[in-house]
Amino acid sequence: MKTTALLATLVLGLGLVLLAADAQQPTHVPRIGVLITNSRASESRSIAAFHQGLHELGYVEGQTIEFAYRYAEGHLEQLPQFAAELVQLNVAVIVTTGNPPTRAAQHATQTIPIVMTVVGDPLEAGFVASRAQPGGNITGLTQMSRQLNGTRIELLKEASPAIARVAVFVDETLTAQQRAVSLHEAQLASQA
Repeated sequence: MKTTALLATLVLGLGLVLLAADAQQPTHVPRIGVLITNSRASESRSIAAFHQGLHELGYVEGQTIEFAYRYAEGHLEQLPQFAAELVQLNVAVIVTTGNPPTRAAQHATQTIPIVMTVVGDPLEAGFVASRAQPGGNITGLTQMSRQLNGTRIELLKEASPAIARVAVFVDETLTAQQRAVSLHEAQLASQA
């Protein structure tokens, strides 16, 4: 379910970026650069869903859109070279998966839009200036679940002002520090 929502959001975001690219260059077939840490085989399901989502938006590979994939196959030292290659190809947008590819793309360009997926806190990583006003050329999806516990409690209280008690479940596979951060955020919000 989370993967489906993630891919749907990513496809919608890319669709908007590509529509803007199409509006600027109507005779040019936009190219999406994709920078991935893993191998093609390990990402095959995600790639198939990504292509299907774009196809549902009316994009046809080779006719209305092209792809340029770069797979580091676990060799992170190759990411800067691959990001530079995508910039040289003049892609319309670069899609990244994870922090290392996003960082490589960030260092390679400040003008080509970068759509990040599966990253931690983009503010902490230095990908955005702030959550409210990210600025720059990077947008996308994060996995900031524990940092959002306070916000979730605030939204819950706004939706149901009579709420007096809330249970917070924390993933036991997290480190002690991660669990503490998660609970601390929730406690601060509950006190407010």
